[in-house]
Amino acid sequence: MSGAVPRPDLRHVETWLFDLDNTLYPLESGLAGRMSPRITDFVVKVTGLPRDEAFVLQKRYLAEHGLTLRGLMIDHGVDPDVFHASFHDVPLDCLARDEALKAAISGLPGRRIIFTNADEIHCQRVLERLGLEGLFDDVFHIGSAAFAPKPSPQAFERIIAAHAIDPAATAFFEDAERNLEPAAALGMTTVLVGSHAKASTAPFVHYRARQLAPFLASARVKESP
Repeated sequence: MSGAVPRPDLRHVETWLFDLDNTLYPLESGLAGRMSPRITDFVVKVTGLPRDEAFVLQKRYLAEHGLTLRGLMIDHGVDPDVFHASFHDVPLDCLARDEALKAAISGLPGRRIIFTNADEIHCQRVLERLGLEGLFDDVFHIGSAAFAPKPSPQAFERIIAAHAIDPAATAFFEDAERNLEPAAALGMTTVLVGSHAKASTAPFVHYRARQLAPFLASARVKESP
C-alpha cells in the first residue's frame, strides 16, 4: 500500500541484545521514579551531603560514568553489593506481565541476551515480574562487566568477549540513546526504544520504536532452517 512504513529488516541478526530497565517495560511504568530517591538516600548516607547536593552529585556521576554506582565506587570506595542491596525490596507492582512481548521475543531466531547496568538480582526480579524469565540465554549484568557500565567501551568489549559476539550480526535495543553510539561504531544494528525514540535524530540510531513488542512482531527476521 502506498505510504506504508517498511518492515524493519533484521534478517542478518543472530544475536539479540536487550537493555532491561525502561526497555523491556516502559519508563511510564514509574519504576524509575521509585528507584531514584533510594539512590539519592544512598548518596546522602555515603557522602553526608544535604539531599539536594547529593542529588546533583548522583546525576553528575550518572552523566560522567553511565552509572551513579561507578562514581561512588571510584570516589568513595562503595561496595557494589551494599549499594545494590538497597534496591532489592523495591516494589514491582507497577510492572505488568507482557504476553505480547513474551511472544515476540520467544519467536526471535538466534541468541537473546540481556545487557544491563543493573545487578543480577534486580534483573531476575524484573524478568519474573514481566513473565519473561527463561527467554534469554544469559543476563550480562554490571557484575558480569566487572562494573564497567554502558556506554563505556569496556562494557561492550567484555560482553563481546564473553559471548563471542559478531557485532555485524547483532541488534541492540536500548532506551538510552548514548548507549547506542558505541554499539553502532562496532557495527551493531541499533534500536532506540521508548516514547522519546521517534524524536531522535542521532545518526547512530538505525531504528526507533515507541514500543518494543510491536516493533519485534513486525520485523523481518532470519527464517529457521
